[in-house]
Amino acid sequence: MTTREAYIALNLLPKIGPVRVRKLLDRFESPQSILSAKRDQIMALDGFGQEMADLLVHWEDRIDLQRELDLIRDAKVDVITPECEDYPPSLREIYDPPSVLYVWGKLTKADRRGIGVVGSRRATHYGLQTAKKLSYQIARAGLTVISGLARGIDTAAHEGALAGGRTVAVLGSGLGKLYPPENQVLAEKIARQGAVVSEFPILYLPDKQSFPLRNRIVSGWSSGVLVVEAPQRSGSLITANQAAEQGRTVYAVPGPIDRPTSQGCHRLIQEGAKLVMGVEDILEDFGQLELITEDGKEETLPDLTKEESTLFALLSGTEVGIEDLIRQACLPSQVVATTLMRLEMKRLVKQLPGKHFVRRS
Repeated sequence: MTTREAYIALNLLPKIGPVRVRKLLDRFESPQSILSAKRDQIMALDGFGQEMADLLVHWEDRIDLQRELDLIRDAKVDVITPECEDYPPSLREIYDPPSVLYVWGKLTKADRRGIGVVGSRRATHYGLQTAKKLSYQIARAGLTVISGLARGIDTAAHEGALAGGRTVAVLGSGLGKLYPPENQVLAEKIARQGAVVSEFPILYLPDKQSFPLRNRIVSGWSSGVLVVEAPQRSGSLITANQAAEQGRTVYAVPGPIDRPTSQGCHRLIQEGAKLVMGVEDILEDFGQLELITEDGKEETLPDLTKEESTLFALLSGTEVGIEDLIRQACLPSQVVATTLMRLEMKRLVKQLPGKHFVRRS
């Protein structure tokens, strides 16, 4: 049995969650050794009684591993484990890291720097537009937007991010039981441009417990979590609290003081969340994108468009007026204006008074 198959088997077993798997690994070192352990060895561990020992000793009678492996193959998804290079390093740091991640699409190293974007399922027009705009700007700046594919804010966040760059959707169900079903087309788009991810077996149906488990992956994966719109009682606030416990930065968007959908965000701000008035309030915590490698050589930025590269090359530490840039770049004025705005979002260019621009130092 491979390490991957052993992790999948452990993940299929009821009542053997991520915390117990971590404790077992501390003792037995590999998932294969866990599945071949003796009853008395298991019962010697704190928190493992007769029931847990019987479950692990007779694991082949409790699950159908081959069926799950066939479903994985037929669905054409990848399964990564903590030993895999693609496994998000930030998830290894949390108290209860998922033992497996089913991945529909492709994860990249860029996904290691992500911002979770969450909020109310019953969002207002203001909330939806704000989530879409900020997620677009976050993705354009080179960060991955991570959300839960739920109705409302999550959906708007994924849509905005797809227009600007990469996004990852974390499900509270198995990949074969996508929820909510009306987001199937959106999930397909995400899988082509990012990834749809779940820790649950392929045919796992969502329940009340699965969504909080999903949320701790969103927060644990992310470098920070942005709450766009949330009432006083909201799953998004649970995600924000998990983020704070995991040492992540919590961001919140203010709204009208008389709207119940903004009360949760206002409470987070009162408790120390960073108030977000624009994407720069988030991006400033990540610093300027690295333009120089450690050995002092200039590094090519792979995500610059042709127009962005042209204008970036024309700029230096000396300020240049927009009219001069239009003339030197031989580009229409509107193209130059919008391209400079994108470079500002990426923290590569700074605008000075009088529509003059310089490279950020």
